[in-house]
Amino acid sequence: MNETISTDASTNKNAATNGIIAILAVVLTVTAIIWAADLPRQVGLLLYTEQFLSGMLAIAVPLVFLSIRAKRAPKDSPAQPIPWYDFIFAGLGAFCAIYMAVRYPELAELVATAPVDGLVPAVIMVFLLIEGLRRTVGTALTVLVIIFMCIGLFGHLLPGKLSGRQMAWQDLFYYLAWDPTSILGVPMKIVTSIVMAFVFFGQVLTKSGGSTFFTEISMVLVGRFRGGQAKIAVTASGFFGSISGSVVSNVVTTGVVTIPMMRNAGYRGVQAGAIEAVASTGGQLMPPIMGAAAFLMAEFLEIPYKEVVIAALIPAILYYVALFVLADLEAARTNIQPLDAKDIPKLKDVLKSGWYFPLPFAVLISALFVYNYSPEMSALMSVLSILATSMLFGYKGKRLTFRDLLDSVRQTGHAVLDIIMIAAAAGIVIGTLNVTGVGFGMSLMLVELGGNNMFLLLVISGFVCILLGMGMPTVAVYLMLATLVAPALIEVGIKPIAAHLFILYFGMMSMITPPVAIAAFAAASLTGKDPMATGFAAMRFGWFAYLVPFLFVAVPELLMEGDAISIALVTSKTMLGIWFVSAAVMGYLIRHINWLMRALLALAGAGMFIPDQLLEIGIPPALIGLLLGGGIFVLEKLRIKQAAQGSPG
Repeated sequence: MNETISTDASTNKNAATNGIIAILAVVLTVTAIIWAADLPRQVGLLLYTEQFLSGMLAIAVPLVFLSIRAKRAPKDSPAQPIPWYDFIFAGLGAFCAIYMAVRYPELAELVATAPVDGLVPAVIMVFLLIEGLRRTVGTALTVLVIIFMCIGLFGHLLPGKLSGRQMAWQDLFYYLAWDPTSILGVPMKIVTSIVMAFVFFGQVLTKSGGSTFFTEISMVLVGRFRGGQAKIAVTASGFFGSISGSVVSNVVTTGVVTIPMMRNAGYRGVQAGAIEAVASTGGQLMPPIMGAAAFLMAEFLEIPYKEVVIAALIPAILYYVALFVLADLEAARTNIQPLDAKDIPKLKDVLKSGWYFPLPFAVLISALFVYNYSPEMSALMSVLSILATSMLFGYKGKRLTFRDLLDSVRQTGHAVLDIIMIAAAAGIVIGTLNVTGVGFGMSLMLVELGGNNMFLLLVISGFVCILLGMGMPTVAVYLMLATLVAPALIEVGIKPIAAHLFILYFGMMSMITPPVAIAAFAAASLTGKDPMATGFAAMRFGWFAYLVPFLFVAVPELLMEGDAISIALVTSKTMLGIWFVSAAVMGYLIRHINWLMRALLALAGAGMFIPDQLLEIGIPPALIGLLLGGGIFVLEKLRIKQAAQGSPG
């Protein structure tokens, strides 16, 4: 009898706790929506932005400690009870953040004196955020943040130009918590408004069946071509990845469908995983959403969001063109057939069920580029269009219900916890570098390492971006690199938009570059193949992504700068160069080619990429590349014809 009572009490306690967690997740999302819609101002409630951000932390920090344990349990293990100390941490986090929200107007002005009534909550909040970061993201970024805090405390002991301003620990902690350039700074502002609005958009789109619709549309568009299974993966991951905000989430969501499809067609497991990893990583580079990085970039550069999208468009298209070409050549090389016609849905059936799914994207693009609404308001308008159409028409007989909407709101609250902790971590790093001046010294050191040679600096920066980006999600990668690496590139004369896109591309390449290639490792978990082998295969399929950042730094036309004819010519010759080099990488042009032909094709592709002004030899490098590559193509055609004529009829 006593055991029954004890079990019932435990069940009731767990249910109550789960209810609190669900409410916090819903409140977190709803609060972000209310702020994004500018409702407080419209009803006459005037708040500092930092007060809103503190309020969001008052919800997010308790949610982290109540929903994520200090030590992760295996996936199949039963749910762990919440330890007593996590309740204390949750309460402390809520109290300190609320206190900061209420007292912000007075205490934010006292950074120079660091009074005790502001210092105590500051210290507690910094430690809670670091532990929250460890629980949500892992140890790599947490250790990096702690290192930067140590630099803040002992930066004055660093040698030479790296030496920074000496800071007492009280001053540093107070500054990090209360100054609007630190924890309550730009990263937190962007994440809690724009990023959350787009995560909500993605959740509602997925719940309404949008990911299934885009997969089926991809089947219709490319399923009938050789290697269509891989091309479906590329197309579907490109569609979904732009809004998902997470490479790993994209791999897992689309990969469960596309990876088995590729393997059944004849792609080896390592290849299937690599193609999915590269395609999902590219989603973070594809406008209009770019996994939320575009909004952060616009804020850092202080330019309109649409300028970022316009600049990022051609490189992203070229990225996917290269992946398409490689998947096609691999299919031709290994004789992989198109998707079976009976497995391809009819276009009319797909459109009949989900004709309205492109509408939210039309609303989003119109709101952003035609009517100049803010990104967060544009996202909310897109959500409203999804809700209206999904509730009215439904997808394959299933209408979106109020419960589905509530689930989307709740899941958004949980999905953004890691991003909020990352934003706080970025604020700590940015604040530390700013207040000590070490950030300026790091930029100078990077420039000196490059010896004022732009190409060498770009190579060094590319390695640094991949190294720092390993194991971190998209938002964290970009925020860190925008703070640490981009200023050095701008210092040597690289245009700011090119510098920021450069670090974003190489930061994303950390997702497919061993030894810590999280996109490739996630794909390998679905294929059951070796993660490192999948990572190296992903590098092969994603070769162009390592090159294109150098190209758009050297050739501004690839960032939509210049007249339409110049942009079209540069884009066209770059696409031709992609084909030549991809054929060299795969060993297949229109038939298998030997090593000599592969080397010549690689040279031809290089000629298509090299800007005319960089190689002044009298003849444009692109013309040499075109003649060489075209000559090899004609020669292979003639050999195929001769072989056909010489074979018995």
